[in-house]
Amino acid sequence: MGFRRSWLGLLVTLAVLPAFGQVSAPAENAVEKIARHQHGPIRDKTEHRDASKSFGSSTSSNWSGYAVLGSSFTSVKGSWVVPTAICPSAQGQYAAFWVGLDGYSSDSVEQTGTDSDCDGDNNPSYYAWYEFYPKPSYTVMRVNPGDRISASVVYRGSEFTITITDENTGQFYTKSSSVRGAQRSSAEWITEAPCCARGNGILPLSDFVTVGFGSDYTALAGTNDATDSTTSGPIASFPTIWEINKTGSSTSPQLSTCSALSADGTSFSCSWAP
Repeated sequence: MGFRRSWLGLLVTLAVLPAFGQVSAPAENAVEKIARHQHGPIRDKTEHRDASKSFGSSTSSNWSGYAVLGSSFTSVKGSWVVPTAICPSAQGQYAAFWVGLDGYSSDSVEQTGTDSDCDGDNNPSYYAWYEFYPKPSYTVMRVNPGDRISASVVYRGSEFTITITDENTGQFYTKSSSVRGAQRSSAEWITEAPCCARGNGILPLSDFVTVGFGSDYTALAGTNDATDSTTSGPIASFPTIWEINKTGSSTSPQLSTCSALSADGTSFSCSWAP
C-alpha cells in the first residue's frame, strides 16, 4: 500500500510540472561539442567612407551586417529569427548569425549565435553555438527555423560572458571566459560564411533567403544595443557605424547584402544571393 501511494504521489508531481520550454531553463541538450567549422574576424575588408560622415559602408568576403566602433566595450545585445536553410545540392553549405565584440578591427572575437547549415546530404541543421576566437567554436543546443533568438556578450572584471536564449522554447546557455589580447574596440551584428575550406578558405554560404535582426523582427525590445566608454544604446546611436556587405570569394561565391537601418536605428535585414 505504501509503494502504491509513492507512485501516485510521483504521478501527481509530474502532472503539475510545467511542460518543456514553458519556463526559462538551461538547455537540456547543452553538451559542449567542438563545431566542425570556425567563425572569426572579418576578412578582406574594404571600406568606403565620406570623410564628412561617421557612417560608412564596407565589403568583406565572409561578413555582412553592422559594426560599431568605440573603446572599452562592455556589452552588446542582439536578436534575430532563425532562418530556414534551402539545401538544393549535396554540397555542404553554412550560414552563421551572431552578435559579438571585437573582430572588425582586432584579431579576437567574443561571440555567440546560431547556424542554418546544409550538411552535404540535402539536410538542413540548426543549432546554437559560442566562440571565444581564436579558440574553437562549440555547439551547445538545437534550435528551429522560425525561433526568436536573443543573445548578449558582456565584459565584467577580466571575463567575457556569452548568453544565448531561444525565446520560443525558453532554453538558454551561458559561458564565461577570459580572452587574451581582447581590445573591446567594436560590437557587431553579423551574418557570416564560416571558415574553413581547404587552404583556410571561406566555406560556401547556405541559402538562408533573408534574416531579420532587431526588435522590428523579433518584438524583443532593447536588442541590437551596445555599450562602450562613451555611448550606450542602439546601433544608430554610435558615432562610428559600418554597414557591411559580403562579396564573393573563390570558395564562397555567394553574396549577402543588408538593408539600411530602420527609422529608430534598431533593426535591419540581410538577404542571400547566388
